[in-house]
Amino acid sequence: MSNAFEFIAAYNEIDARLRAIYKGKGNLQFSDLIRRCAEFNATVKRYEDELASYARLRNAIVHNSTKKERIIAEPCAEATKEIRHIADLLCRPPRLQDLKKKQLSYLSCQATLKEAFCSIAKSGFSNLPVYDGGRMLGILNNRRLVCELGKALARGQSADEALSATCADILRDEDMYAYYKLLSAENSVQEAVTAFTENKKLLAVIVTERSAHGDKIIDILTAADLPRLMKLLED
Repeated sequence: MSNAFEFIAAYNEIDARLRAIYKGKGNLQFSDLIRRCAEFNATVKRYEDELASYARLRNAIVHNSTKKERIIAEPCAEATKEIRHIADLLCRPPRLQDLKKKQLSYLSCQATLKEAFCSIAKSGFSNLPVYDGGRMLGILNNRRLVCELGKALARGQSADEALSATCADILRDEDMYAYYKLLSAENSVQEAVTAFTENKKLLAVIVTERSAHGDKIIDILTAADLPRLMKLLED
C-alpha cells in the first residue's frame, strides 16, 4: 500500500473515532472535531496540533471530485507512520490489562499498625490494600500510618499501645477519593496517565476488574510507573 492510501486510511479511522467520541449532532468539519474532542480526550489534546496539520495535508493529498477522491500527492513515510500511530492510540489504545503485573503486598484488616509498618519496610511499597476476607476495604498508605501514630502519641498513648491498633481502625474513606483513582483492566493506559495529570495529589491508580470499590486489585500504578506507561504509548 502506498503512503497516500495508508495515510488516508488512518485519517478516515481518526475521523470516525472523533465523531464517535464527540457524539454530537451535525456534520462538523475535522478541525472542529479536533478542537471539541481535545477538551475532554487526553490523546486528542496531546496530538491536537499534529491532527490539525494532517487535516491540511489530507486536503493536499486528495482532490475531491464528484465521482471519487483522487490521490494527487504522496506524503512522506514519517507523516504516514505518525498518523497511523495516532489512529492506533485512538482506536486501539493499549489497555491496563496489557501491562506486566507487579507483585503486590496486602494487609488483613486485623493486622496491627506495627505489622503494617513492617510490611512497608519489607516490601518497599507505600500503598497497601487492606482486605476483609476477599473484599478490599481500602488502601493504607505510609502517610495515614504516620498521621494516626502521631495522633495517638499526642493523646498520651504509649507507642506499643498505638501500634497495636488494627488497620481497619485507621482506614479512612476520604483517602480513597482524594489520593486514589479506581480504573478497570479495560481502561486505557492513557487514562491512567491522565489521572496523574488531573490530580496532583494522586498517590496511585488502583486497577481492578470492574473499577468498583471492594473488587480484588489487579495492579497498583504510582507516579514511578509513569515513564513505563509513557514509553508504552510512544512505542
